[in-house]
Amino acid sequence: MKDLDGALRKYGLSMPEPPAKGGIYEPVKEFGGNFCYLSGCGPVINGQQLYRGKLGAEYTVEEGQAAARYCVLNLLANLKAKIGDLGRVKRIVKMLCFVAGTDTFYEHPQVANGGSQLLEDIFGLEAGRCARSAVGMNALPGNIPVEIELLVELV
Repeated sequence: MKDLDGALRKYGLSMPEPPAKGGIYEPVKEFGGNFCYLSGCGPVINGQQLYRGKLGAEYTVEEGQAAARYCVLNLLANLKAKIGDLGRVKRIVKMLCFVAGTDTFYEHPQVANGGSQLLEDIFGLEAGRCARSAVGMNALPGNIPVEIELLVELV
């Protein structure tokens, strides 16, 4: 893993507190001895909803990429709270990015790139580049524009 703080500073970011749960679920579920499934997180940092609306209406692709970075930060905060040390991450296996957009918004993969790039910057190319899907949604909880979930392998 690269320097976490340095990678975050590159984007003017810092590690937030783990987000509050929005329902009856586990934020991180360990399985198979060395895997963790991370429940979806949106761009709500330290209790503050940073974005409301859709891509292609209220937000540009670049703003969606920023929202995706905040989603990844929340996921990493949850993972750190569960396992204690992000140095235990062997690799990010899969990312699923949900993008709420207008009916004519088609750049879902470009929005997801914001989260993907942050993972690569933090964990390096080999450990941080993962399999990925980016899908469009009509709406997401709380009118957030992006939600991301991860599958992570630990050492």
